[in-house]
Amino acid sequence: MKKNYLEHKYQAYPLIGNPTGIHALSNLNRQLKDVQVYLKRDDVMDIGLGGNKLRKLEYLIQDAINQGADTLLTTGGVQSNHARLTAAAAARAGMHCELVLSQPVPIDTLNYNNNGNILLEKIMGVTVQIIPKGATVQTFLDARCTELIAEGKKPYVMPMGGSNPVGCLGYANCYMEIMEQSRQMNMAFSHILVPNGSSGTHAGLLAGQKFAAQAGPEIRSYAVLADEVQTKKATLEKTIATANLLGYTEMIHDTEVFVNDAYRGEGYGIPTSSMWRALRLLAQTEGIFLDPVYSGKAFAGMLGDIEQQKFPKGSNILFIMTGGTAGLFAYQDLVG
Repeated sequence: MKKNYLEHKYQAYPLIGNPTGIHALSNLNRQLKDVQVYLKRDDVMDIGLGGNKLRKLEYLIQDAINQGADTLLTTGGVQSNHARLTAAAAARAGMHCELVLSQPVPIDTLNYNNNGNILLEKIMGVTVQIIPKGATVQTFLDARCTELIAEGKKPYVMPMGGSNPVGCLGYANCYMEIMEQSRQMNMAFSHILVPNGSSGTHAGLLAGQKFAAQAGPEIRSYAVLADEVQTKKATLEKTIATANLLGYTEMIHDTEVFVNDAYRGEGYGIPTSSMWRALRLLAQTEGIFLDPVYSGKAFAGMLGDIEQQKFPKGSNILFIMTGGTAGLFAYQDLVG
């Protein structure tokens, strides 16, 4: 079973079975030559088709249980991976789940609105409210929370992506897991790379590194939601807050937060040509599917950085596959 390295401080509700695997991209690496890329398969987990949000939900659901909650209430876009996995985690935990979904992506095809994550949520039978375009999500979230309380339920409200300090503990724990696997493999990773939307994955990893109090891989992310300045600010704030939960109170500087927004394209959820190239490359060399919103753009960023020789020769790079492949089916009309 996957270990909770933070158990002396925080409990986690078990949603992930064994530690997710790490393996080399043997075929792709023969093409890259100067570096070796490994995948951390956080897209392969026990429930809900897997994905990074389950690590956050392990701590969020336990916190909800500790508070006596019986209903999980969260938000995201129509094709939110966090929403899908919250629904799956609620089913596993025997809790009610409701989703308040917005429409931040300027795509209005039949598949985008009815396939992918939204289809899976309907199958799981959760209550889904899709708010009007341009509406303030927090207003609807607060209103539904009030209604649930009036109905006698005890809601636990989670932010977009589950990326508050409690949720970020999931990737602080994941950092410890990676370091243990690294020791078992006798492999020193020079870099850990992740996509960055709501900043929780990057922040959790960096907080875990600080908590571990030892030198480790450089953690970099590729922004897919906001620009570099906004993403870096959000990541730093969440890193500090998460590290504080773990008892780490030393200064963390913005110079320690590495974010690249050059592969974001026109905006969140909007496909790019480099993303489609990366997605096809990994599928055709390794039979592994990236998602179009997060890992596809981040993988494209990694490939661009390798091409521009931004990693030293001989580097062992760990790319965390954060999941989201269900979203591919929503993008079938837009394949470039």
